[in-house]
Amino acid sequence: MDAGAVAGFFRDKTILVTGSTGFIGKLLVEKILRVQPDVKKLYLLVRAPDAASAEQRIQTQVLGNDLFNTLREKHGLTGFLKLIDEKIVPLHGDVGVQNFGLDSSRLDALCEEVDVIINGAATTSFYERYDVGLASNVLGAKYGCELAKKCRNLKMLLHVSTAFVAGTREGLLPEKALQMGKTLRQGYHMDIEAELQLVEMVKAELTAANGGSSGQLKATMKELGLKRACHFGWPNVYTLTKAMGEMVLGQQKGDLPVVIIRPTMVTSTYQDPIPGWIEGARTIDAIIVAYNEEAFPCFIGDRKDIMDAVPADMVVNATLVAMAVHWNEKSQAIYHVCSSLRNPLNGYVFEDACMDYFSIHPRVLENGKPLQNRRPYLFKRFAYFHAYLILVYKLPLEMLHVVSLLFCGLFSQYYNKHNQRYTFLMLLVKLYAPYAFFKGRFDDTNLTKLRMEVKMVGKDGNIFNFEPKSIDWYSYLLSVHVPAVLKYGCKKKGRE
Repeated sequence: MDAGAVAGFFRDKTILVTGSTGFIGKLLVEKILRVQPDVKKLYLLVRAPDAASAEQRIQTQVLGNDLFNTLREKHGLTGFLKLIDEKIVPLHGDVGVQNFGLDSSRLDALCEEVDVIINGAATTSFYERYDVGLASNVLGAKYGCELAKKCRNLKMLLHVSTAFVAGTREGLLPEKALQMGKTLRQGYHMDIEAELQLVEMVKAELTAANGGSSGQLKATMKELGLKRACHFGWPNVYTLTKAMGEMVLGQQKGDLPVVIIRPTMVTSTYQDPIPGWIEGARTIDAIIVAYNEEAFPCFIGDRKDIMDAVPADMVVNATLVAMAVHWNEKSQAIYHVCSSLRNPLNGYVFEDACMDYFSIHPRVLENGKPLQNRRPYLFKRFAYFHAYLILVYKLPLEMLHVVSLLFCGLFSQYYNKHNQRYTFLMLLVKLYAPYAFFKGRFDDTNLTKLRMEVKMVGKDGNIFNFEPKSIDWYSYLLSVHVPAVLKYGCKKKGRE
């Protein structure tokens, strides 16, 4: 099978996509339209109250993005608008609701038309509300599976997950299905239905006690999610609920043709459709942003450790090839889209690229003077790191706060500024510490076999490239990824 054959699989196909407003979702939609403009329809389900709102979201959050500039240039503005009008159908609904919240007439029509369901909708925040995480990542998988069974001509249900459903275990982590209810904490069993009931019970108790203010509900649900994740052995609510979603899918899929894509840490695009496209600061990107904002004097980790990262366009390419290869197979295939075995990225390379970038493009103070680069100090034990921060930062800050109060808030602005930096650093540690010393390696046997299915020949040989060995990590980080994070990541942060 060559690249042309892969693209040919999408000709005259009708595809329902959830999560098209997300990072990977946008790239999938753009890539399908670019390599196969003869796709029949792309139904894009978005959370919206009505059809007009759904269309507005698609126009502004998906099609209006500069990611689609390559497609606009290829077809011209008139041709691009014609293509979108013919191929894209926005749908208003919600993956956390049965039948995705679609009305009966629309549902019946979809069940007759749809060949493929790409379930990419998810909340990816490590510190998400438990009720939101369950609705999007667990019920979304359940209702997606139920809907797939109703589609009379369905050839595939593709589910986008994460490799970190494995938690923070060590050793070689296989591309295998998760067992229903099996947790990462020995001796514990997880009842997903009971977790859903727990959320409703906590909500009811909050409402009965004080009416359940939105602020208190949000805080309670976030803390509950983190507590339950740790209870079962996962480091955060995102990985816990994604694991639950896979379990539900595995239990309910029956003989559906199912492909599960598990990316590791997804970074900016390597080359397609443009190098360095990204949205927001993601995973390790938070460290780049923190360093740029002088909020990164020290952290935890070991520079010898491996960061398993993969560019977003390689995730998309692997996804499309998997769809073509497993078309209408009555089985389940699981793929780790990763790099740690074939082309590992270690902390030394990551840090060198970041330091060299800021040496070439120094940050400048308000007075116009460039900042001197300093390598952050890394603690190899969390206890030492925490003690250091308290002694060197927190205690002096609190002393300053007391003095400021005595002098009628004289130093309050300075205190607030640096206390925010301290809080930001502690939040980073809380969210990413479980991965700072990650010793696992993701098995990519299935992905390697998949790569061998596609012959990279001719002028279009690299159009579906997902070979991590093709990445020069230092060059990519220095010239593509770090500037992309500072351009797009910081920009999005400023809008929120």
